[in-house]
Amino acid sequence: MQDSQLTKEEIAQLTDSDWRQRLTDEEYYVLRQKGTERPFTGIHNDMSEQGVYRCKGCGAKLFDSNNKFDAGCGWPSFDATIADSAVEEHLDTSHGMRRVEVTCSNCGGHLGHVFPDGPKDTTGMRYCINSLSIDLESK
Repeated sequence: MQDSQLTKEEIAQLTDSDWRQRLTDEEYYVLRQKGTERPFTGIHNDMSEQGVYRCKGCGAKLFDSNNKFDAGCGWPSFDATIADSAVEEHLDTSHGMRRVEVTCSNCGGHLGHVFPDGPKDTTGMRYCINSLSIDLESK
């Protein structure tokens, strides 16, 4: 994990080759090529440790562990982001589906998707996030 968050200026200077050096092949596939890891394979799916989840690509803070819940879907799920500005949402019509893609607002890395089927007692949202796209900074 990066010790600090990359700035927008630093990110703008990164070439495709730089991204490939910073990330493993699997991380590059998810973050830069909008891939998806297989369900129930990610290290953060069953993790219950307290902390802040950061973008694997740039180190930006994305989610707090207090917002993590077990959705049973096979990917880490959160009912809210750490801040409204942490992620951006985009319409995704790939694979014949209509979904909302979630990307890191700092580096544009693909994180996963958000669905309106989360816990009704909180936000009602489920941010379904690839483990390969995040790192946990333990408290």
